[in-house]
Amino acid sequence: MSTQNGKIGKVYLIPSTLGDMPPLEVLPISIKQTIERLDHYVVENEKTARHFIKKISPRKSQPGLKLFVLNKFTEPEEIPTFLNPCLEGNDVGILSEAGCPGIADPGAAVVKIAHSKNIQVIPLVGPSSILLALMASGMNGQNFAFNGYLPIDSSDRKKYIKNLERRSKEENQSQVFIETPYRNNKMLEELIKTLAPSTSICVAADITLPTEYIKTKTAINWKKENVDLHKRPAIFIIQA
Repeated sequence: MSTQNGKIGKVYLIPSTLGDMPPLEVLPISIKQTIERLDHYVVENEKTARHFIKKISPRKSQPGLKLFVLNKFTEPEEIPTFLNPCLEGNDVGILSEAGCPGIADPGAAVVKIAHSKNIQVIPLVGPSSILLALMASGMNGQNFAFNGYLPIDSSDRKKYIKNLERRSKEENQSQVFIETPYRNNKMLEELIKTLAPSTSICVAADITLPTEYIKTKTAINWKKENVDLHKRPAIFIIQA
């Protein structure tokens, strides 16, 4: 594959903060250095991406940035064009809205195409709410599964929760999942009602923020706990 200047650019996976925190309190200096060097980005939301870039590198020229928006409205045939700068010898950064690109994040679609075009992909260190929650849960970190969002329908979700509990027990596997923040309280209520009394539930909310809340209790003991998770980004983990 030939390019205008004889080299192919690289794709950098750039983690961001998990909430409104000073970036360098939770991100390594390598993130700042990479952002100061790159001008091409794949982002979920242009406004919040520009805000993050400005926060971590105030002196960087905003007009010089070229941002490609990747979200549920992006046409599939448009996605490969986001890597055209690489074919012209420029590096491209994939910037997540929160946490790590490619993990519960649409950036994975661009990464897959990058591999097919033999473009080097470089993941940078940063916070992953999934891994941080698992680290702090006390549950099995050697055998776990991330399940994304559970079904919205109440009866379907109850069946799914029971299935996760069964898999956890049979395979000694921690089961990790997320919920839309405004439905977090309902999710915890359903877990307490649906799971066996001895099954452990970890709730990890506002990870890395001043309001961080991480607790692991059995389902029966969660009945005694009073916590408001409404509109707080949270990770749920269960282990039978």
